[in-house]
Amino acid sequence: MYRILVTGCAGFIGSHLSEALIKKGYKVIGVDNLSNGKLTNIQSFKNNKNFNFLRCDVGDKKKLSNILSRVDIVYHLAALADIVPSIKNPDVYFNSNVNSTFNLIRSCEKKKIKKIIYAASSSCYGIPKKYPTSESCPVLPQYPYALTKRLGEQIIFHFGELYKIPVVSLRLFNVYGPRARTSGTYGAVFGVFLAQKLANKPFTVVGDGKQTRDFTFVEDVVSAFIEMLDDRINNEIFNVGSGQTYSINSLIKLLGKNKIVKIPKRPGEPDCTFADISKILKRTKWKPKISFKDGVNKLLNSIDEFKDAPVWDAKSIEDETKDWFKYLS
Repeated sequence: MYRILVTGCAGFIGSHLSEALIKKGYKVIGVDNLSNGKLTNIQSFKNNKNFNFLRCDVGDKKKLSNILSRVDIVYHLAALADIVPSIKNPDVYFNSNVNSTFNLIRSCEKKKIKKIIYAASSSCYGIPKKYPTSESCPVLPQYPYALTKRLGEQIIFHFGELYKIPVVSLRLFNVYGPRARTSGTYGAVFGVFLAQKLANKPFTVVGDGKQTRDFTFVEDVVSAFIEMLDDRINNEIFNVGSGQTYSINSLIKLLGKNKIVKIPKRPGEPDCTFADISKILKRTKWKPKISFKDGVNKLLNSIDEFKDAPVWDAKSIEDETKDWFKYLS
């Protein structure tokens, strides 16, 4: 069985991936600097004999080099997410998502790494001209977060070829599920809406709510990552999505009968995200299994996770997104 490193192991997707790998019998080293990740995310398996957690920044060359000498496969999920803070602090995002990715693969030189699997973002497509959007569509990032994730992907492929390390990149579409981020940052719609639901406050709906997103449940995303362990899958980019696209209005119907407050439509955001997943369906055994309705119900069953999340309203969102409108309009 492979020995596996998961960077960002205490984050949303990273914790689910680490847990799934352990259940399959893999030995996992998880690293996280806990800037976004939470120890509560790994609490249920932290003491498992096949899991070793290290509080470590991917930018720490000495520690990382030592860890890489002990593993075969690298899953690189450590990154800063969300649009708003990337506009306010692009230098922090560049250091976390670009420089640290370079440091990671640079440290892989002369190690016996069999494959690096990178968590990329569908935000690289910007505002697509074609739906569903395939891997061959133009890459047009609209804001710093998207740019830094795309640059990380390019770095992984460039140095993977140079060092003869197989690499795979998964462009993830609108991942949701338990353990989703609930930081103080204004970000993912599920975190915003569930905190509002718990507080019995109105849902803040951007525009008319008819915009659609390819909401993909975290269990399906994790199974796609695990599928990439197949020795035959190398040097590829795959979209990972649900195969459908759902409106914000349809999400609200599933979440319940809160009041609605409409807020202005934001520049740089697509009206639709919709993954063309024909490539991954054709080239691998993976396919999405969790329906949107079932996924939302699973999330509602863990809604207490969001009780400490910030409760946003129209005014606080307006204040938080001033830079968004300033730079992207």
